[in-house]
Parts: sequence; structure tokens; C-alpha cells
Amino acid sequence: MTTPRLDSLKANSGARRRKLRKGRGIAAGQGASCGFGMRGQKSRSGRPTRPGFEGGQMPLYRRVPKLKHFPLVNPKFFTVVNVAALNDLKDGSKVNLDSLVKDGLVTSPKHPLKVLGSGNLKVKLVVQASAFTKAAREKIEAAGGSCEILD
Repeated sequence: MTTPRLDSLKANSGARRRKLRKGRGIAAGQGASCGFGMRGQKSRSGRPTRPGFEGGQMPLYRRVPKLKHFPLVNPKFFTVVNVAALNDLKDGSKVNLDSLVKDGLVTSPKHPLKVLGSGNLKVKLVVQASAFTKAAREKIEAAGGSCEILD
């Protein structure tokens, strides 16, 4: 076995290092300013500022929601019809986007149909749409009709 040299010495496994005692004189290695430099905010006690602090400027996390032009990545567009507009249709008829265009209730059928719950419904209908609001579904079913969701 070779004799250990100073450049190859290392602590035994499980050995604990002594805690560094800062501010206890020059001989301690981290005396006086404790390695934080001379003056300024970063040398004070309780030193770190909170995360996101920008020196008093309005921080990014508070600026962003106020800014305009943050578009939705995949917005959903719907052709909307209120429940009240369906009262003019015949009792028991099937309602979908094509039938609403024929009846003149929808003029520009670019997007899938969504039924909204404004108004009252007195007619029993079978409504086929891509989406229903909760109120619209309740009103259609309360009038004796049914809701069918299309893909």
C-alpha cells in the first residue's frame, strides 16, 4: 500500500464538515463582510429580495395581464342561437344548423352551432348542435325536447 500524499487526502465516508462561522474575524476566512462585498442592497442582512422584484419597477408578473394582444392559441368560434328564437318552429321538429338557415334564423353559418339559454321555450324540439349552455339544455328538456351533441 502506498502512503497517502497531501494532494490525495479526503475525508472519511460519513464525516461531517464544520459549519462556516461568518463574521468572526479575518482568521475565520469569512470575516467582516462575510463575502458579500462592501455596500449595497446585496450586502445587507435579510439580503435577498423577493422573487420577481425589479427594483420598484412594476414587475413582469403584474404587467402582463394588463397588456393587450395576448391571443388565444386555438380559439373556438360558434354560430349562436338563443332558445327564445326557437319558439317560432313547429312542435316536434328537428333543429340543426341547416334547418335554421332554411328558416332564416341563422344568416351566416360559418361555424358550428351553439345554443344559448336566453329566453323561454314553449315548443318540444329535437335540437342538434355542437354545444349547449347549461341553461339552454335545461330549458329544452323542460319543454319535453332533447339535445343531441354533434362532433
